[in-house]
Amino acid sequence: MTETPQFHGSDTPTPPTGFPNPLFVQQQVPQQQPPPARKPRRGMALVAAAAVAAALVGGTAGAVYTSTSLASPGSSISSSDSGGATATPASNQNSGTVSSVAAAGLPSVVQIQTQNEIGSGVVISSDGQILTNNHVVAGAGTVKVTFNDGSSATGTVLGTDPTTDLAVVKVSGKSGLKVAALGDSSQVKVGDKVVAIGSPEGLQGTVTSGIVSALNRTVTASDNQSGGSPYTRSGNSKTTYKGMIQTDASINPGNSGGALFNMQGQVIGINSVIYAPSGGSAGLGFAIPINQAKEIAKQLVAGN
Repeated sequence: MTETPQFHGSDTPTPPTGFPNPLFVQQQVPQQQPPPARKPRRGMALVAAAAVAAALVGGTAGAVYTSTSLASPGSSISSSDSGGATATPASNQNSGTVSSVAAAGLPSVVQIQTQNEIGSGVVISSDGQILTNNHVVAGAGTVKVTFNDGSSATGTVLGTDPTTDLAVVKVSGKSGLKVAALGDSSQVKVGDKVVAIGSPEGLQGTVTSGIVSALNRTVTASDNQSGGSPYTRSGNSKTTYKGMIQTDASINPGNSGGALFNMQGQVIGINSVIYAPSGGSAGLGFAIPINQAKEIAKQLVAGN
């Protein structure tokens, strides 16, 4: 019997093209060789769950939105005395602990609630622009946004793009928000450790970890169980997405629109789809690469 997948705001996607079954991705551990004297090691081995953290949100490597501007890749935006933004150099990839990434990322990830959905979002400007999934806010003019500190505000949907499942919400009455550091998804490699933060099943501030299982996945997501696809999300349509980042970090309904962080505390993807043939997590989550999300977000903020 063919089983069908689901979406994370709270609903369902067809397995990606060329998707193996059973779905296992075998990691190859590179053979370590002693480094030459006085020479740094080349390359990068997979690090254990407790590696060293270099990145804090708002002051790490990666491009970050501030107001409607975007820093260049490989830098992050931090507050200056004048209230502006300064870029800080990027640090080494795969160099953090799950706890340090969580501490850095939690303040910049929010819960988004509509009449029918609970999802997540990522703060991309200090004055309240929030990046999320289209299927989380589709059809909603206003939403309730709850921040990591427990405070909440009303958000207005600035724009949506169903073809990429992205949307931007703007909250009112907020300033000085912690902005997420946006990384460079073109640098992501299979085997990289990642951390997902969001509100699965409405449990705000949930942190899970895993690795990048595959890149450039094509996934057809059905927005409801009757759509015949175990790749799911919430909504009422079926859409094919290309170039997705696959991860085994636990992602469930409610994680939609939340962040997938690298070990520097940079957002490398926006969680969007899960493979859930029986309605639960199967260790198969899919995120929209942040490089794509940055460009779409800029267009949505500009009203395009």
